[in-house]
Amino acid sequence: MQNFLTIERIEPQKRSQFERVKDYREIYELLSKDDISEQASRCIQCGDPFCHNKCPLHNLIPFWLKAVGAKADIDLAFALSNETNPFPEITGRVCPQERLCEGDCSLNDGHGAITIGSIEVAISENGFRKGLKPLFAEKKAGKSVAIVGSGPASISAATYLLRAGVDVVMYERQSRAGGLLTYGIPGFKIEKDVVARRIDWLVKAGMKLFVDTKVGEHIQFSELVNSHNAVFLGIGAEQSNRANIVNENARGTISAIDFLRDIQKKNFKEKHDGAVDAAGKNVVVIGGGDTAMDCLRSAVREGAKSVTCLYRRDKFNMPGSKKEFKNALDEGVIFVYNVTPKDIILNSDGNVIGINMQKTIMSERSADGRQSVEVVKGSDFKVDADIVIFALGFSPSEPAFLAENGIEMNSRGAIAVDNKYRTSKSGVYAGGDCMRGAALVVNAAADGKAAAAQILRDLSL
Repeated sequence: MQNFLTIERIEPQKRSQFERVKDYREIYELLSKDDISEQASRCIQCGDPFCHNKCPLHNLIPFWLKAVGAKADIDLAFALSNETNPFPEITGRVCPQERLCEGDCSLNDGHGAITIGSIEVAISENGFRKGLKPLFAEKKAGKSVAIVGSGPASISAATYLLRAGVDVVMYERQSRAGGLLTYGIPGFKIEKDVVARRIDWLVKAGMKLFVDTKVGEHIQFSELVNSHNAVFLGIGAEQSNRANIVNENARGTISAIDFLRDIQKKNFKEKHDGAVDAAGKNVVVIGGGDTAMDCLRSAVREGAKSVTCLYRRDKFNMPGSKKEFKNALDEGVIFVYNVTPKDIILNSDGNVIGINMQKTIMSERSADGRQSVEVVKGSDFKVDADIVIFALGFSPSEPAFLAENGIEMNSRGAIAVDNKYRTSKSGVYAGGDCMRGAALVVNAAADGKAAAAQILRDLSL
């Protein structure tokens, strides 16, 4: 209970920045079995575990830490980890733990939080090596649910429905399942066979998967409603926000999701646009969140001449993960703070050659503690750029089949649901980014889990 006094927090080893920028493999090494046990034994087993409370999935963190720490019981730890989490080896890799479980760890005040994310990954991977697998129901419930989309919320919903014996049919418009886990988050954060492994387990558990299938085009939504007991919408949020500046749609500008998806399709050797080739170019990314970090680090790996992040607030207000920010710095990314874009500069052929920026300052804090951004008059300056990537967040898109089938949207442009994940159309549910707006993978996983539980209740299962 007091091992934290003699055992220091350690981070998993990282591949050298000089080597890792040459490929898209994950940069973190797996903790050794001894390190897992030692690091887990630092947990003080709080009576009121803040790590558990802060996790959107409310994972049983103290319990699996105790299992793998004091007892070195990987089987029990694996079972506990997978009980509340549809894919712990994924959340362990992509969650911003410093803002969630580790951020609320009691040891954060001077001793260093438990390395929860790294332990979570190591428990899963060591369990897989041992032959452990997630469990699903063998007895069928005689009900079926169609799932539109195959991202985190959909994978989560499918997992908990299959555990209850419900038949699941999933439809994905891309060539591979996984949504943003497959096509949006780069391989240096999560290698794609990790995602494919989870999908494969769902298929082996009985899920039918249809890829390259666009609902509303290849199959009508009404057909899904009529042939299943319920439908879950997990179509994500892929409508990229722009800066609303002059020339922002010129050749050489691109949204973050299009940039990341095109690179991943190239890595898969799938058909891709190839519209933006970063090799030998000056690349500028507008934004400071996790998606911006993904674009910056991807541009480095694409062989860009220079990679610069332009962010309108200061370093301490950047919303992205501190870990990813540090990784980007190590890989040679340049950060410029307190600047905002004014317009894109083009040459006579209509190609991007630069971007006019303006300096900003932070206002005084208002009564609610927030600061707004103010532009400094006469502070214009130019940044050379061949490629400008907008990483300013995402909004839910609105496929035509939603309105055609009476599924209402809310004032934020997301699918409207009640407090039980039910949409305005009977038997149709929604969760994840298409319902809440762009958020974390773990939030989408929590939505899928909760929506599945509500579907089961409504089906009297």
